[in-house]
Formats: sequence, C-alpha cells, structure tokens
Amino acid sequence: MRLAPDLRAILCYVTDRRSLAPGAGAEEPRASILRAIAAGIDWIQIREKDLPARELLRLAQQAVAAAAGTATRILVNDRLDVALAAGAAGVHLGGESAPVAEVARWLRAGNAPAEFRIGASCHSLAEAHAAERAGADYIFFGPVFATPSKLAFGLPQGIERLREVCGSVRIPVLAIGGIAAENAAECMRSGTAGIAAIRLFQESADWGAIVAQLRAAP
Repeated sequence: MRLAPDLRAILCYVTDRRSLAPGAGAEEPRASILRAIAAGIDWIQIREKDLPARELLRLAQQAVAAAAGTATRILVNDRLDVALAAGAAGVHLGGESAPVAEVARWLRAGNAPAEFRIGASCHSLAEAHAAERAGADYIFFGPVFATPSKLAFGLPQGIERLREVCGSVRIPVLAIGGIAAENAAECMRSGTAGIAAIRLFQESADWGAIVAQLRAAP
C-alpha cells in the first residue's frame, strides 16, 4: 500500500454511519464510500464497531471491490479477521483492539500480503513511541482539536503536541480529531503525513470540492 501518491498529503475518510444525517438512506455508508472513492480520497477506514461481523465483512468486500483499479485503499478498524477476509489493505487498531506487537508478529510470519499495513490510534507521545516500537506502519494522533467523536480521549492535544509527535517518530502520522477545512493546512504544516476525518467529508455537499481544497492547501 503506498502511503501517499507523489508524496502528497494522505486524505483518510473514516466512516461512521451513526453520525450521518437522519434519512440518509439504507445504502449508507456504502454510498459515502463510493463518494469518497470517486473524489479521490486516498484511504477509507471502515469504522463501524457495532456492525455484526457478517455485515461488516460484506461492507468491506463491497468497498474493496469498488476501490479496485483506483488509488484508494481500504482499511478496517479493529477487526483483523474481517480485513484479511475482505482483501483490505490494512487494519487499524485502537486501545481496545489486539496489541499492535502481537498483530505485527502474526502478520509478518507470513499470514498476510507484504503490503498489508497496521495502523494504531495514539493519544500521547508515549503511545506514539510505543506503537512505532511495536511495529505499527502508521499512526493516527489526536484529538488535535475538539470533536464530539473523541470526547472520551480527553482534551484536544493541539498543534504543538502534534508537531512534537511528528518530529519524534519515523512512521507516518495522520492528524485526527476536529479536522476541518479551516485547520487542515495547519495540521499538514506541522509535519503530518496527512489527515483523517469523519465529519469533514460526511458533512460536505461536494466531496470532490473539499478534496480539491485540501489538495491545494499551502
């Protein structure tokens, strides 16, 4: 899995069907995934923690099939079994997931394609260092700004802490938490490999336009 085409910032859409507008339709989040692919978003993390395994697998398989032949890569949150069964490009691990070190050891014993990637959510400098040592290929760091979806992880970390993390690990860091069109460029200037967001994309009326705006950010 390429981390970023032409070294440009990675844009990652994190799905969350529960935060979609009421009446969005039975095809969500499939329709959102299709919009993300059409807009040229680099990564899509399927983060639907309450979906039964069969439904999550079906959604992941549909996403992988839809992204085939494009530059978009599909990641699955938490469920390594679903990610592998669906042919996804990687798995993203959180604090309640299997330990990064154990997943990395198992995968690198020949149980997954060489390009399969492991991501980890980190909320402190110490966690970022630990994830790197354990074998993560990239990390999400945040929340950088205030956001309803990250209230459980405490106060916003802020740009200075984001910059500190980016400068102290060798693996790519994606900023997450309260990322908006107005502050995305500031995150990218701090040394991140890119940004990850839910509402930034899901609340946009024109996904192509927001992607173009982010790509043009100085």
